[in-house]
Amino acid sequence: MKLFWGFFNVKSSSISSFMLFFYVFCMFPFSVYFFLSGKCILMEWEIFSASSTNMSLSLILDPVGVSFSVVVCFISACVMLFSSSYMAGDIFLSRFTGLVMMFVLSMNLLVFIPNLVALLVGWDGLGIVSFALVVYYQNVKSLSAGMLTALANRVGDVMLLLSIGLCVIQGHWNILFMWDSIFSPVLVFCVVVAGMTKSAQIPFSSWLPAAMAAPTPVSALVHSSTLVTAGVFLLIRFFPFLSEFSGFSVGLLFVSVLTLLMAGIGANYEYDLKKVIALSTLSQLGVMMMSLGLGMPYLALFHLYTHALFKAMLFLCAGAIIHNNSNAQDLRQLGNLWKQMPLTVSCLNVANLALCGAPFMSGFYSKDLILETSLFSPCNFLMLVLIFVATGMTAAYSIRLSIYSLWGAFNQIPMHCNGDEDVKVTSAIIPLSVITLFIGALLQLEVLDFDSSMVLPLSYKLLTLLVTLMGAWLAVLMWQSPSLVFGGGGVVVSFNSMMWFFAPLSTQPVVKGPLLAGKMVFKSLDQGWLEVFGGQGVFSCVSSVSGINQTYQRKFLSSFISMIVLSGLVIVVVSVVG
Repeated sequence: MKLFWGFFNVKSSSISSFMLFFYVFCMFPFSVYFFLSGKCILMEWEIFSASSTNMSLSLILDPVGVSFSVVVCFISACVMLFSSSYMAGDIFLSRFTGLVMMFVLSMNLLVFIPNLVALLVGWDGLGIVSFALVVYYQNVKSLSAGMLTALANRVGDVMLLLSIGLCVIQGHWNILFMWDSIFSPVLVFCVVVAGMTKSAQIPFSSWLPAAMAAPTPVSALVHSSTLVTAGVFLLIRFFPFLSEFSGFSVGLLFVSVLTLLMAGIGANYEYDLKKVIALSTLSQLGVMMMSLGLGMPYLALFHLYTHALFKAMLFLCAGAIIHNNSNAQDLRQLGNLWKQMPLTVSCLNVANLALCGAPFMSGFYSKDLILETSLFSPCNFLMLVLIFVATGMTAAYSIRLSIYSLWGAFNQIPMHCNGDEDVKVTSAIIPLSVITLFIGALLQLEVLDFDSSMVLPLSYKLLTLLVTLMGAWLAVLMWQSPSLVFGGGGVVVSFNSMMWFFAPLSTQPVVKGPLLAGKMVFKSLDQGWLEVFGGQGVFSCVSSVSGINQTYQRKFLSSFISMIVLSGLVIVVVSVVG
């Protein structure tokens, strides 16, 4: 009986975590089978057919979709297990669990449906649920961040709707069978912009750090394998069609390298722990988009998988640190954590090394291949310089984060104690860290599409490693003795720390003009001329005339005289007519 009641006392997040782990356990053999066999199963149900119009629901089972679903659900299961501890005191835990599960469902719809119209359900589902999760903590900051997230992603939704309209001429909306038509260049533009908004590429980058207003488990999910990777996944699905157009590669490569550089520089100026990790996500999304621009969709997918696993672990470790330090997110308020939280810090270092592309970590196998591809391809020299500068920046902000929070001086409040003995937190982090150590080498060995051989000089081969080491060395030199006092900076510091002014430019100037115009219209029309010539003005005029008339009629003498005058007029008129 006690066991029976104990089952009903289990948190909703733990139940959903168990369900997701069970799904992963069942689907993992299928993903291995699809990768080894290279098969692709396309199922289509005809819903409605009249003359030449055919409405059908498509479902695709292929190595990309099945493996992506497994990765998403595994990370979601770990995040929900972590939430059982992190959100334990939340009275709306069941609502939070429901929203996260809707998020996972939307991502799976996006993955398994190759039909543009039906895919819109998952795409819009991600947008709506992400807004609900960003505004989960109900305050002004969360609302403004949620509105920025929703409106930036809405641009992508509109582009996807336009692409659906442009596909009408083809008679079908299946992503896999797109063919060149008169509207194809516009269709390519719409799809690429839709992918760029979800993946927060320039100029849509400002919403990604703003989305950090959501709870940390949501950040771990959004920034690793769901919302931000939806744009990359869409472009991977469309890639055979997109790659036929020459401007696609050049444009995407230019935008992605700029995003990569901006995020790398911005992260070195940021002091918010979650925002540093968010900007690192932005830089890695730039790497994935760069891979697509270089014509390597499977390398982008490979990096997407490895990045999803170590980035989720990085966010969960950051969440554990924030939770243990009285919700302090400022790097300058942390320090000396390696003695207090050895397990969490070890996992954080594993994730940081994978992010930097340290040899034999999972990030190394995918990131190194992409950078070697950039050296191998006929690429502009300036682009190559920017790519490798941004790579060095990645190592710099990772080491900076570790110096401030892990190895720096003890900066917490007195009588403060940290610990990482929570079983639910460690149970979520340890599987991710173990997989992060081995998954890169394993995927490259077993999956042919994730491996490519390029003959390069030894100096080119070692260039990535050299740049990473130089970035780390510069970080140690610059931030060896961090100061709690910040004396401010000039325009250059502001420009770099505010994401090249994209954050303020995409909010205040865009909103200020329409708001001022609306105020002027309201004052001149609603409170001005419409008051005079509108209903209220007419009513006041009629009321005045009626009042005068009533005053006139109330006086007996004036009524008698007016009767005499009117009678006289009638007599004169009759006599004249007669």
